[in-house]
This record gives sequence, C-alpha cells and structure tokens, in this order.
Amino acid sequence: MMKAQLLVFAISAILVASIGMTPVFGQSPIVVTTDKESYADGDEIIISGSVIQSLGGYEVGIIVMSPPPLVNRVNLDQVPIDADKQFSTTMTAGGSLMKVDGTYTIKVQYGPNYTATASFEFVGAGGGEEEPVSPSPTTDETYSVEGTDATIGYTITGGKVLSIVPDVEGLSLIIKIEATEDGSITLGIPRAILDARTEGGDDDTEFFVLVDADETDFDEAVTDITRTLTIEFPAGAEEIEIIGTFVIPEFGTIAAMILAVAIISIIAISARSKLSIIPRY
Repeated sequence: MMKAQLLVFAISAILVASIGMTPVFGQSPIVVTTDKESYADGDEIIISGSVIQSLGGYEVGIIVMSPPPLVNRVNLDQVPIDADKQFSTTMTAGGSLMKVDGTYTIKVQYGPNYTATASFEFVGAGGGEEEPVSPSPTTDETYSVEGTDATIGYTITGGKVLSIVPDVEGLSLIIKIEATEDGSITLGIPRAILDARTEGGDDDTEFFVLVDADETDFDEAVTDITRTLTIEFPAGAEEIEIIGTFVIPEFGTIAAMILAVAIISIIAISARSKLSIIPRY
C-alpha cells in the first residue's frame, strides 16, 4: 500500500513539473514592442521584447523597414538576450534614412525559427506639420567585383554604385559611388570576398570604414558566410573603402602570377632540352 502511494505521488510530481515546463498555449516564442506608438523627428525609439526560450549563441536580429512603396532598411542591429530572456535597443527617429512619414515595420529574427514583427508611426519634424519629404530612389541589386568572378548584393539610397574593386595590398574593397544626396548603402559581403578576423583566424574583428578618406561609423550584421554592412554617406561622396584582414585577389594579379610562372617554366624546359622558343630561319 505504501509503495502504491509513493508511486502515485511520484507520478503526480512528474506531471506537475511537466505542466510547469510546458509553454502556455498560444504564447508567442518571441515578442517585440516599442515604448510609444508614434514618434517625431529626434525622438528616441526604444525597441524591446522577450523570448520564451533562450538559444545559446544566438542574438536577436532587428531590422527597421520604411513604408512602401519604396521599402528601405533604415536601421539594422543585433541585440543579446539577458538572463531574464529580455532584449532592448534604441534608435533615433529621423535622420538621413527616416525621411518619409508613415508606418515603419520592425522585423525581429531569433535563431533559425523565431520571428516577430511590430510597427510604429513616424510623423516627421514638428509632429507632422511640415510637408513630407519625397523618398530617395532605392536600388536593390548585385554588382560584380572588378577583376573577379565574385558578386556583392547591395541596396543604396541617395546615389548609385559606379564600381567595386578589391585592393589586394590594402586588404580592402573600394566602392566608387555617385552620391546625389545624403544616403546609405547596405552591402552583403561574402566572407570569401572580404573578411576581418583575429590573427589566429578564430574570431571576427571590426572592419575599418572610410568615406572619402574619413573614418565613419557603420552598422553590421554577421552570419557564418556573410557580413552585412550599412554605411551612411553625405551628398557628394565619391569613395567608400572597407578595410579588413583578407580580400579576394583580383583576377589580373593571379593571371600575372600564372603567366610569370609559365614563362619561367618554359625557359627552364628549353634550357634543359636545348630547344629554342624563338623560331630560326
């Protein structure tokens, strides 16, 4: 009888513990909110949320998108999860990227499967009393890296890309642009093209970014194969240089090395066989 009671007690304890560990039905695995529903130019926007389960090694990726029809990324951030399964970040309303009044969408990604969205209204400077600013033209395409077979995907506002060239000696990519107004460029750079790693190659380090030879800040999101940089530039800017610790060599450099090796090999073979590579008449 005592054993039966102990067995019933043990089973009941297991069931209670299991119920306590099971997520509440209908509860979202990730939640994101803003501290207000509407913001004017210069306001601080607080984006925060929580996750139902911590995933070791993952941070929350946050992207803020402008209203349609010309949807553009206006902010990109990666935020760690704290011990209470909470996350939070801030951004400033307005600036060179947030020019259009309307509903902005926040897209959140946590791990491979957890996603959520939220939104807020931007009413511009002066609480929406001024006329809305026309959106900058946006392009979203790929560009071939000169001298290689590689391509880089990018989105640009306020200008256009003229060329992307690797600088082997400088360990950098040089992006020539024509900036008709203040804008930004977001580049999805494969690590096989350009990367910045520690001396042992075990960890990432930061890129060094110059706009017309002046150091500038940038936002970055990373994966195992790609590093995505968002860089702002002023009207009239002509060159963006991204400096790392490795850059893909230009095909021309490789071709020159191959040609040099081939010539040396031909000379060596000719000397051994006493053949002349110059025709005799």
